[in-house]
Amino acid sequence: MSNSRRPTYVTVAIIAVVIIATAAVILWFKPSNDINSASIKPSVSDNETNETVTTELAAGQVVKATTTPSQSQFVTGLENLPRSLKGTHIDGEIIIDENKQLVVTEGLRRLFDYFLSALGEEEEAVIFARVESYIRHHTPEPAASQAVTIFNQYVAYLKALPEIEKRYGNLQLQATKSGELDLNAVAQQKQDIANLRQQYFDKPTITAFFGAEDDYDNYSIEMVRIDQNKQMSDVQKQAARQDYISRLPDNATKTNIMQQANISELMTRTEQMKARGATPEELYNMRRELVGAPAAERLAQVDQEDANFDQRFTQYETQKNRLLSQGDDAAQAQIQINQLEQQLFNDTERKRLDGYAALQRQQAVNNP
Repeated sequence: MSNSRRPTYVTVAIIAVVIIATAAVILWFKPSNDINSASIKPSVSDNETNETVTTELAAGQVVKATTTPSQSQFVTGLENLPRSLKGTHIDGEIIIDENKQLVVTEGLRRLFDYFLSALGEEEEAVIFARVESYIRHHTPEPAASQAVTIFNQYVAYLKALPEIEKRYGNLQLQATKSGELDLNAVAQQKQDIANLRQQYFDKPTITAFFGAEDDYDNYSIEMVRIDQNKQMSDVQKQAARQDYISRLPDNATKTNIMQQANISELMTRTEQMKARGATPEELYNMRRELVGAPAAERLAQVDQEDANFDQRFTQYETQKNRLLSQGDDAAQAQIQINQLEQQLFNDTERKRLDGYAALQRQQAVNNP
């Protein structure tokens, strides 16, 4: 089980740029790092007690990273992990080159976030000591000191972020109330955050830590901009989305965005085709075109399962209403309803019944 939760003051600082009713759902895909230099992979067990670790360098050298003497209670940084981190794999990486210089990657940021996610369970000072001990135990100099310096900069940056959010208020809530996201405010907020990053990091670190995140933000903002353009037809909007994606640089971010765009298009077209009574074969052909035959077959199976559930739910509602309408013995009627649920649904399905019934009622209101 991996743990990649953001610390509390990271969560409150994330920009809500796409959460409005008509915006496309944007999933987060972390691109893999492709660096042909040495990697110190943090996969040490909780019980590690060795004073040194071996690091393989790109040039085939072998060096030993010795723990720096410290007043800290930690040696490896993994002693007495808080409950939320126990049993998890460490998320992130520390990469060095053949000269033992730190190679800053997005994985280093994930490593920091992994430990910072325990804020609330552990005091800041404990977490900071843990992170420094972990870095120095697993990393040779000068890379170790470089990583510790960047960690301190990162923490200071995270603590400064909430002030920017206060300045702009809750953009997500404003969008919910107005029906549209204020893209000018979003752009200004992003610029303020960019300026803040420049106060704490050099350009390579900014690119490594936030480059992929910024690519997704820019994509999300452009999708909202297109969606909010009342001068464009649905066909024109779809063409504009495809044109924007086609002009992105060829990298992992573009690949993931294209996959997500296909999923969003799949959801939209599925709803439209089902609304006009498309046949299972028509749905299958459309899905195969967008996401391939294996996924289309799985989705067809889901459709069958949903149809089967709908049929049983209709039967359940009919008999339940009949039992309640008799009005003779409410307790006995409830016993019979419970028995009916047991007969028609498994344990997982029974948990869905209340929510599904509420959804059906809402749909009936929206589409009388």
